[in-house]
Amino acid sequence: MESRGEVSSLSVGGPNGAPFSEGVTVVDAMRGDRLPRTLVAGVAFTGIIVVGAILVFLVKESLPVLRDASLMEMLTGPYWYPSQEEPKFGMLPLWVGSLAVTGLSALMSLPFSVGLGIFLSEVCPRGLREIIKPAVEVMGFLPSVVLGFIGMVVIAPHLQERFGVLTGLNMLNASFLLGILMLPTVASLAEDSLSSVPKEVRDGSYALGATRLETTFRVVVPYAARGIGSACILGVMRALGETMVVLMAAGGAAIVPESLVDPVRPLTSAIAAEMGETPVGSSHYHALFFMGLMLLLATMGLNLAVMALERRRRA
Repeated sequence: MESRGEVSSLSVGGPNGAPFSEGVTVVDAMRGDRLPRTLVAGVAFTGIIVVGAILVFLVKESLPVLRDASLMEMLTGPYWYPSQEEPKFGMLPLWVGSLAVTGLSALMSLPFSVGLGIFLSEVCPRGLREIIKPAVEVMGFLPSVVLGFIGMVVIAPHLQERFGVLTGLNMLNASFLLGILMLPTVASLAEDSLSSVPKEVRDGSYALGATRLETTFRVVVPYAARGIGSACILGVMRALGETMVVLMAAGGAAIVPESLVDPVRPLTSAIAAEMGETPVGSSHYHALFFMGLMLLLATMGLNLAVMALERRRRA
């Protein structure tokens, strides 16, 4: 029976049963795996610390506003007049503006984005895909301020003339631009998910007599549904947190919209427009941080909901 010291000096096999080079022991192999594992754990732990620190900072800076306004008043109040002598911190119009712009942009962009991902993965010829896929990914690097400028000088006058409204800076304008921002992210990630479906899955479907269309929509898309769903959620979160586009193209009116061409003021644009002119430590200042806290909690809640759905699906 070999001693512990003798076991530690044994050689171990490499991939496919091939032996490691002479002198590599079990202990050496374990030490070699320990460093990458430690680095990955350290990076993940650092990310958790950073997110936790941001959350603590937002809570610290936002809670003082509750001395001047109740939580219910801020969440359901219809008036946002933070600079008056008797300020009103009703954030309902801002919340409605954020949700309306994000929801409309998702309705406009997600079907087309997922369809583009399916086309690139299942239909597009290889040579054409090598051109379209990089072009779509490059679109993701388009600065949002450039899109906002296009919305102001190109789309806004057209909407104003087409619908006969006072301003073309409105919810429809901002939603269209947000949809453009979402498209490259969702399409690229959806295509990656579809391309990762094993070839055996497709071959098995064809062997059972399914057509290419049936294989795509009844086999491949359901198989990659989790990845496609994650891509869609990431696109929605991208739109919810966007600032420059809605600041430049949404109109900036803190009202509850009654039509698609009404101007709106989402939470992100309110923070960006007002933070620079707000006295530090004032109730208005803390109310803007409260908006940031609500946005962070909303995105975290969205992530948790997606994780719960995935667990239910696995079960």
